[in-house]
Amino acid sequence: MSSIQAKDVFTIIEGKEGKSRWVKIGSAYGNKDGSINVILDALPCDGKVQIREKRKTEVKTSE
Repeated sequence: MSSIQAKDVFTIIEGKEGKSRWVKIGSAYGNKDGSINVILDALPCDGKVQIREKRKTEVKTSE
C-alpha cells in the first residue's frame, strides 16, 4: 500500500479588491491504513481549509 506524501494545509483570507491571501496553518500526513492526520498550528476563522501538495521551494543564495 502506498503512503500519502506530506501536504500543506492553508486557510484562504479574502482581501480587498478581490485578492485572496493563502496562509499556511498546518500539515497533513498519510498513515499506513489510508487515513490522514491533519496537524493545525492555527484555526481558520471560517472553518475551511485547503490541503495541497507541498511545493518545491527554491533557495536563492546571494553571489
